[in-house]
This record gives sequence, C-alpha cells and structure tokens, in this order.
Amino acid sequence: MDADVVVVGAGPAGLAVAACLGRAGVAAMVVDRGRAVGESWSTRYDRLHLHTPRIQSALPGLRMPRRFGRWVSKDDMAHYLRVYAREHRITPVFGTEVGRLERAGDGWTAETGAGEIAARQVVLATGYAHSRARTGWPGQDGFPGRVVHVTEYRNADEFAGARVLVVGAGNSGAEIAADLAEHGAASVHLAIRTPPNVIPRQFGPVPATLLAIPMDYLPARLVDPVNRLLQRIALGDLTRYGMPAPHAGVVAQVRATGVTPTIDVGLVAALRAGTVTPVAALERFDGAEALLGDGMRLIPDAVIVASGYTPGLDPLVGHLGVLDARGVPRAAGGRTVPGAPGLRFVGLFNPLKGQLLQIGMDARSAARAIARELAAPVTCPPGR
Repeated sequence: MDADVVVVGAGPAGLAVAACLGRAGVAAMVVDRGRAVGESWSTRYDRLHLHTPRIQSALPGLRMPRRFGRWVSKDDMAHYLRVYAREHRITPVFGTEVGRLERAGDGWTAETGAGEIAARQVVLATGYAHSRARTGWPGQDGFPGRVVHVTEYRNADEFAGARVLVVGAGNSGAEIAADLAEHGAASVHLAIRTPPNVIPRQFGPVPATLLAIPMDYLPARLVDPVNRLLQRIALGDLTRYGMPAPHAGVVAQVRATGVTPTIDVGLVAALRAGTVTPVAALERFDGAEALLGDGMRLIPDAVIVASGYTPGLDPLVGHLGVLDARGVPRAAGGRTVPGAPGLRFVGLFNPLKGQLLQIGMDARSAARAIARELAAPVTCPPGR
C-alpha cells in the first residue's frame, strides 16, 4: 500500500479529516487537483462571506480568531485553512486529480494522471460544489454579449452601466445580483427556474443557521409552518416584488430536491428598491435576445450563470453503487455503503445547519471509524 488512508480533497473537509486522523496517530495522504490550500476560497467573488457565524464555522482542533468578525470573509477563510494545515502538519500533494476509484483486494486504488495510488481506506472530500452544473442554451453561440460563469465573477466593476441577466436565484446568484445593483449596473434581471425559499441571515441577534440545527432532524410538516411564519415576519411577502413563491417549505424543499434556502445578504433590499427584477427562467438565445420561459425577451449585455454545482462524483464512484439518484453519497462520516468497505464521504452534503458544522461532525465520525478499523485510538477535540 502507498498509504493507510488517502483523503481526496484539500478543502475544509479533507483538512478536517486529516487533522482528526493525525490526532489518532493515523497518517493520511491528502491529494488535491488544485495548487494550494485555500485556493478555491481566495479566488471567489470579492463580496463573499460565510453564511454561518464564526463560532459555527471552525474546524476540529483550531478556533477562528475573533478578529475575523461574526461573518468570515472569503479571504479570511482561505487564510484560516492555510494556518489550519500548518498547525496540523498537513502537507497535501497538489496537482493530483483522482479520476476513478476501484476496489482492489481489501483496499482501494485511486487512478490519477500520474499513476495509481493504493490505500487501505479512502475518504472522498472533494466538496459539495466540486463541479459546475451543466449549462448551455440553444442559440448561445450566436449571442454577441458575454456569458460569464459565477466562478469567473469577481466584482461589479466591469459591469458598470451594463444590462445584466443573472441566471439562478441560489445564494451565489442572489448575492451577485444584489452586488451588481448596488454598484452601477444599468439593469439587473434575475432568472428563476426553481423558486427559492429566501430567509434572513439572522433573526434578530440569532443566526438563521443556528436556528436550523434542530430542523435537520425534525419532520418538515412540523417545522415548515413555523419557517413560513418567520419568513413572512422578517422579510414580508416577496411576491409583491415579483419573486415567485417557493413550491415547498424550507425543510421539505431541501429534502426533496437538495435546494437549500437563499440567505438574504442584499437581495431583498434590491427587490424593494426595484433594482433587481425577477423574471422567468432563461430558455434560449435568439441573436442578441434572451428568450425567457414566459415568452418575455430581454437584450442583455452580459449573462452571469449561477445555476449551481454538483459534487461531480459519477466519474469517480458512480460505478460502485454508492450514490443516490441525485449523485449524492448514500452514506456520510463514519458510515460506509454496503459493498464499499473503507470508502467514506465527508463534506459532500449541504445541510440546513451549515456545511462547515457538518464537516466537523463527519470528520470526527470518519476518523473514529477509520482508526477503529486500523486498530488505533482516536481523540479529536472540538477546538482549542
């Protein structure tokens, strides 16, 4: 074996698993397709902050500094991950993308561009937003304007005075639409296919994701009526501003579709001011025109695609029967799927209580299970 444990991914989930394993005396080889720890955070759009408060976002074994404030910026998050890796003596092997996992005897082989890596155990921690959701519309090749994916967006400066169509009303699309409206875009239209549940970032002094912790465990029929009442009290009736009503409550929608709520960090103010206009889903292009699902035609200068991401696990493990119909792992943390012993998943879910909190829970659980199977004790404290 090249390693007892291979952790695929050097983002928050991969680092947390490696740190917990290290405290157990289990050495893990961490591999990643990127170039540096924190890279995926440092390259995101300038406005981005965590939607979970600092106290709810730290990884096992290292608290976040108070100077980060309540809502941690993307640059502070990138810095935190670099410090985390250094403090836990984690040295990932970068430039190594795993294309496929295969069962090999009692262990696993990870196929990479540089050859195979053999390991007794594997943890996939490549991230919930590893791959762009497939996009593209009929007539797009003939559209004379710019089509920009959300991963290429940095700030609104280059769109000042432009007519912009943002496709997708999830967290990235909603925040970018607000950013554009606040910083000089001539017009901003927000194309919506799946109406989101919009919630405030906090209810009074209490962060929404703290309130959401019990919601991950309770029936939707009990908590969604309360959610609807809180949404109406905090934000009012958004259909007055053109936002379509969601088809289901917060919890029911997450469980049925995986679509998490859109946390308001400027969208609602823009809707009320009339600087962001919700419209129907983009269906196709006709020359310079964008044709929407209700027959409306727009002539945007630029289209920003924020239609979501996928874990992108099918090429890696789709042949192993470990994914559900949405391509999401059927087990997490310390649990494994029958027929795939020694293969675990961390950080590939986006629960209501926040992904980073879930990562900490699953990293500890995975480390305990791996250490037990490798006959090593484990102690991974919540922080220091």
